[in-house]
Amino acid sequence: MNAASEQVKFRVERDVLAEAVTWTTKALPQRPSSPVLTGVLITAEADGTVRLAVFDYEVSSRTEFSAEVEAPGTFLVSGRLLADISKALPNQAVTLELNGGKVDLTCGSSRFSLMTMPVDEYPSLPAIPEATGTVAASEFQHAVSQVSIATSKDDTVPILTSVRVEIEGDRVALLATDRYRLAVREFTWSPSTPDITRNALIRGKTLADAAKSMGGDIRIALSESGGKEMLAFAANGRESTSLLIEGDYPKVRSLFPKDAPITAVVETSALREAVRRVALVAERNTPIRFEFAEGTVTLRAGAGDDAQASESLPATMNGGDITTGFNPLFISEGLAQIEHPFVRFSMTEPKKSVVITGQKEQEGEHDDSYRYLLMPIIRF
Repeated sequence: MNAASEQVKFRVERDVLAEAVTWTTKALPQRPSSPVLTGVLITAEADGTVRLAVFDYEVSSRTEFSAEVEAPGTFLVSGRLLADISKALPNQAVTLELNGGKVDLTCGSSRFSLMTMPVDEYPSLPAIPEATGTVAASEFQHAVSQVSIATSKDDTVPILTSVRVEIEGDRVALLATDRYRLAVREFTWSPSTPDITRNALIRGKTLADAAKSMGGDIRIALSESGGKEMLAFAANGRESTSLLIEGDYPKVRSLFPKDAPITAVVETSALREAVRRVALVAERNTPIRFEFAEGTVTLRAGAGDDAQASESLPATMNGGDITTGFNPLFISEGLAQIEHPFVRFSMTEPKKSVVITGQKEQEGEHDDSYRYLLMPIIRF
């Protein structure tokens, strides 16, 4: 990569700059292997396009915007510092100008001078491959949010911090598990090749950041870069790439029970609120008890001399009574992802996993395009 240009100068509105820098720098590494990887690479083109990029050899993030470019060129400055400054500026036009080894930033009466880093030490950005398929951003964002809650927060097991992407023709499935719960979301997309079959593992955080910040139709590509498999996303002038996580994902689909002789259907919003209230007295790592019996579900938390709470709601029961218990956070996060008016609990035994799905009507069929499997906690 070439060294920084001797002179670069462009002018852009504060909000445009702040939005672009904030989005791009979300991909900056927490523990960079080299100081230059803390930088955001800024390239001003003669045609009025300004491109921003960050890359740490695994994840890249790129965006562009239009500006008044007086002198084209490239420079590299601290990404986090520029993000903090751009968000704090007054709502006026911003001028960035390279002068020697510094970039002068002017906005109204505000003046900043930022040290540059050597552009020639910055790694070459990976090429964005041709799209494997496209999906509406709203559909993809919703699907990712539904499964990412179940990714593990324990970095010592990288496989479980990832989301498994399964592509089979025009159907895509996203899977995530942290050993205590499992989320699976299936949706359709428009593949570039009708009979495509691919699987991939991508970091949950990377996937979530890429999904929630793009609009329109998202172009998704699976390819190889430097001998390593990569997943890329592109939409509305924003592009993200990530190397895939290597390894074998657990065979989690086998966790879903073949039969569920006991089911209970409850109004989703009412149950969310009841869980929120009852959880107020649940001590850390203690469950909320769910007692399904005689057309009701009774939630209980707390015991002995501690604070206690209970609340009952109507439930449409089939298959008999059952009492089980759930981690308050896990059940709350699962219910928050159910978009239908009613939620169905499909159960076998008190100590075995429960599958949660949504349904439009109390007596209707459930929608299994999203399934949230939760391991119970039995401590009562």
